[in-house]
Amino acid sequence: MNSLIKDAEALQAELVKHRRFLHQNPEIGFDLTITSEYVFKTLEAMGCKPERIVGSGIRVLIGKGTVDKTILIRADMDALNIEEEAEVQFKSKNGNMHACGHDFHTTMLLGAAKLLKQREAEIEGYVKLMFQPAEETIYGATSMIEAGILENPTVDAAMMIHVSVGSPIAKGTVLVAEPGASMAGSDWFKVTIKGEGAHGAMPQTGVDPLNVMVHVYLGLQEIISREIDNLDNTVLTVGTMQGGTVNNVIPDKAELRGSLRTFSKNNRDFIIKRIREVAEGIAKAYRAEAIVEMSNYTPALMNDAKNVAVAREFLSKYFGVDSFIPMGELTPGGKNMISEDFAFISQEVPSVQLFLCAGNSEEGYIYPIHHPKAIFDETVLSKGAAVYAGYAIEWLKKNI
Repeated sequence: MNSLIKDAEALQAELVKHRRFLHQNPEIGFDLTITSEYVFKTLEAMGCKPERIVGSGIRVLIGKGTVDKTILIRADMDALNIEEEAEVQFKSKNGNMHACGHDFHTTMLLGAAKLLKQREAEIEGYVKLMFQPAEETIYGATSMIEAGILENPTVDAAMMIHVSVGSPIAKGTVLVAEPGASMAGSDWFKVTIKGEGAHGAMPQTGVDPLNVMVHVYLGLQEIISREIDNLDNTVLTVGTMQGGTVNNVIPDKAELRGSLRTFSKNNRDFIIKRIREVAEGIAKAYRAEAIVEMSNYTPALMNDAKNVAVAREFLSKYFGVDSFIPMGELTPGGKNMISEDFAFISQEVPSVQLFLCAGNSEEGYIYPIHHPKAIFDETVLSKGAAVYAGYAIEWLKKNI
């Protein structure tokens, strides 16, 4: 057995302890006071020298640095504002929930830190550990980039792991992204329709924004069905439609909000242009006004072919050829329409995304991430730590 795997397995009880503390104390956004302090002190106890960045974010350097090469491995630490319904002994205490598994990511990276620190004398370059806040709000990665996470020393490549549950894939299996885009870029949009209020009995005296909103909704859906190549993965979803407060009154304003998911810049630019043209044109045709606002942009997450190859070779070497599945075997092109803010890192440096199956649906782990009843199999924690650390070590060996 590889010594790294053996040492990781020896950490299992310690990792479970870390994970359960984090799970009971979930925090959201950038306000990760308890989480960040716990991670910081745990790293110090290992002999690491953690540094705070963007408040609750943490970075750590491990290695001799005798060679000018640095690999970054990242874990997100924030939770979701979801009331936990899972019946576990270490249930959340505060109304938030680690329903996306970020407590696993943080714990596994703490385990990787210990494994790497034990081997620091053998690491010629640097491994930079990135403990990130605010992934769920899509502001954490950009904030850490702006604060210099990719500098001093300059990061040459990056890797992330995300746990998954709710599928029949065997626990502990690693899913390796295909070269190119693996997760969609995301934009949020809001369309405000300005009309003229009137009594419900006399609609001719006003301009009904609700009527306009319905036509705008239908027009937006037709952008995807009639103007986009159906082989080019794209999703436009309207999530809210709001307007009016009384049964017999036509309001003067209404709004709809939604999200756009794309993989290509050309597609994104074209659809945003058409959202504006369709909304404004339909509103004008019905004597109203439409104001379109775009926000919360996240690019597509891009995977570098060389880094993907390193991941596959490393997993085969350490865990066997059956230990991983290329994502292309599960979904067309290995693509996923969900977004992930590690995408901002992947736009700056060659990167790779891995998934770790942390619960088989046939063994009772039936709920997906973000579900209030989601549970995760803790037995994969040591493997996750070994994957983080092992990938970093192998990447440096191949790039020095």
